[in-house]
Amino acid sequence: MSGTVTDGERLARSALTRVIEPGDQLLGEQLARLGAAEVWRALERDERLPEVPPPRWAGLRLRAERVVPGRDLEESAGCGGRLVCPGDHEWPGQLDDLGAARPVGLWVRGACSLRFVALRSVSLVGARACTDYGTHMAGELAATLAERGWTVVSGGAYGVDGAAHRGALAVGGPTVAVLACGLDVAYPAGHRQLLERVAEGGLLVSELPPGERPTRGRFVQRNRVIAALSRGTVVVEAALRSGSLITARRAARLGRHLMAVPGPVTSGLSAGTHRLIRQEATLVGSAGEVIELVGAMGEVADGERGPAVPRDLLGEAAGQVLDALPVARAVTVPEIARGACMSSEAALARLLELGSLGFVEHVGDRWQLRRPAVRHALPAAPHPEAGA
Repeated sequence: MSGTVTDGERLARSALTRVIEPGDQLLGEQLARLGAAEVWRALERDERLPEVPPPRWAGLRLRAERVVPGRDLEESAGCGGRLVCPGDHEWPGQLDDLGAARPVGLWVRGACSLRFVALRSVSLVGARACTDYGTHMAGELAATLAERGWTVVSGGAYGVDGAAHRGALAVGGPTVAVLACGLDVAYPAGHRQLLERVAEGGLLVSELPPGERPTRGRFVQRNRVIAALSRGTVVVEAALRSGSLITARRAARLGRHLMAVPGPVTSGLSAGTHRLIRQEATLVGSAGEVIELVGAMGEVADGERGPAVPRDLLGEAAGQVLDALPVARAVTVPEIARGACMSSEAALARLLELGSLGFVEHVGDRWQLRRPAVRHALPAAPHPEAGA
């Protein structure tokens, strides 16, 4: 999985995810200047960095004293998880747009590559206490986006988030849930089964190590990752005071496409989206309209354009799966797995990635090549799951 990240750097970043709160720009600047290994070494030895005020350093030291380096990496691996660090092949480069506030690292659970599924992704956010209209719109948008090869990113919460994840999963599309707690903490508790389904058909992502609980501040900072991961954010339903509006503002500041779905003028849960539309968001009412904004230049709503990522960029395992697909018909996952000489689980993970990149599409319980298949040769880049 690693690219240019050394074992020492990964170990240090894993420890620092338990010390540094998400979005901490001051410590982010020190990481950029010194590197994670040096920052962690200073904390271990209590050699205060001059830029960090003494009271702040004392708090960081209290946390660092309780950290056992390497334990979280072992526990995460035992649950099928991993730590993705800046510099890894799996690291989504768009997160670097956050500057000093980019994550120290991301704890990830699921078979897909975070970098690949995030290349063509849209964030869907909105009210937790949404109306039936909000649930319907979120599910419909997510399902259609997933059918057309786009990954749906959301926060795993009740309401619009849950409807978005379910919509993508219903059509066999990949979805990413960015959490404000450790990946082993089922929050909200009522979404335990849904989050397990997300991990099976997509990815669970968090800046926080195992066992960490959510706080209000962590929810706020989680929103910046949701905004940065995707090409655009759609606010489905939101009151005037809503956490989803924080995500919207983050997306706008990052230069991402900001979209909002209109609702009844009599509904307080449409007041926030209507304000966004008046001020800076683009009104959208269908997945096609979303794709026309976030897709490649000239990509149209009917999804008849070719994939956005060249064939030569695929890793070995993804290439084997692509080669196993017949030219003129749809086939089941077991058939593809036999052709690619890998397990059905591994084949499905690669299919979800290929779908998010526009190479294949899901038809019922089968998969087929998406046509027309336009390919351009570019330098090959290793895939984090190559050889899986």
